[in-house]
Amino acid sequence: MTLVLVVFLVLVALGMPIAFAIGISGFLFFLAADLSLTIPAQVSLTQTQNFAILAIPLFILAGNCLNETGLTRRLLDFASSLTGHMRAGLGHVNAVSAFMMGGVTSSAIGDATMFGRILGPAMRERSYAPGFAAGVVGSSALITTMVPPGTGLILYGTLGEVSIGKLFVAGIVPGAVMTLLIMGAVGFTARRQNLPRERPTRGTPTEVLRTGLSSIWALLFPVILIVGLRFGVFTPSEAGAFAVAYALVVGLVVYREISWRKFRLALSNTIDDVGMIMLLIVLSGGWGYALSWDRVPQTIMEVLTGISENPTVIMAIIVIALLVAGMFMDSTVLILLLTTMLVPVAEMAGIDPIHFGIVMILTLTLGLLTPPVGIVMLITVQMFRTDVGTYLRQSVYLWLALALLVVLVIFVPQTVTWLPDLIYRPAGS
Repeated sequence: MTLVLVVFLVLVALGMPIAFAIGISGFLFFLAADLSLTIPAQVSLTQTQNFAILAIPLFILAGNCLNETGLTRRLLDFASSLTGHMRAGLGHVNAVSAFMMGGVTSSAIGDATMFGRILGPAMRERSYAPGFAAGVVGSSALITTMVPPGTGLILYGTLGEVSIGKLFVAGIVPGAVMTLLIMGAVGFTARRQNLPRERPTRGTPTEVLRTGLSSIWALLFPVILIVGLRFGVFTPSEAGAFAVAYALVVGLVVYREISWRKFRLALSNTIDDVGMIMLLIVLSGGWGYALSWDRVPQTIMEVLTGISENPTVIMAIIVIALLVAGMFMDSTVLILLLTTMLVPVAEMAGIDPIHFGIVMILTLTLGLLTPPVGIVMLITVQMFRTDVGTYLRQSVYLWLALALLVVLVIFVPQTVTWLPDLIYRPAGS
């Protein structure tokens, strides 16, 4: 396994695409271990035979279709009516919209790109410091990873054989807390920089009601998914199919804004997204087999228990390692590579796999905001024409808010487990 890791890191350092670096390094394991070369082909094929994985392309298609229905504009109007009167109102609108839109985009990178284009010009016009504006857009984009149906939650649940329905529910409270903490950091920074209000007065009850009703189909989307999964109306893959039908009905019948051209664009974007993810999934099969063959989870557990047997301490050590890994690699890649290795470790340590999953996904997605290769960071820095150093300095309170969230979900597991335990409680108990 050491050879696999070294070759992988060398190939990545040489600039090889991540998917091929994973595939080549994984294949070398079978050569080094003198195993049958039919196994890599079988393992790669097996990766695609998991029925639950159908949920990934279906949810991505549903999100792309919903993005073409005008829901984004309606959600922004609703968020503005709720929070636009605050100082740095655009920052608050960004955070609240990201929470409400998690079920629509399911992608932190997509969220950052979209909000940067929509809100960026207005932020510059209102003299937001460029590093702070980049930090607001970037940190708010992470909210979408916690709100169902986040792609990271589906990948973790599928690969780790953990209930996707419970993961969807478990992400809601951390997502809401993240939204509030980011809004607190935005408000504190706004007072220090004397940033203007987006609008002079609070939205009237009539305006809030009107914009809320206009956005109701986006707000109902994750609720319907959770209820359907909880009561067995559909499986995760069937929920994905329902999501696509839901998006098309909303676009064609309710808002009547989705055209043949927009639908083709949604399909094109979905093909790009799914192609990348599925190639990674297929080529990561060799890694999973190598981890099991070399008993890597058991070895990691022995090392960790040599340091401490306290589950919280073990969780904290793993989080530090994930934060470092997230600084150098994309979160999707790390979820694919590490889930099958770390879920058994968590279970052996007595950590709830639902709790561990939320902590793991949250920690890895923070890597999207960290140098040197955080994709969301690079996107927002480029959009606001600033540099990484300025971005880090002017976003310090946003970083403190995200750090507080990580500490909270690690040391107060109830922030993650309370809602799943409540909703999935057996009848009569």
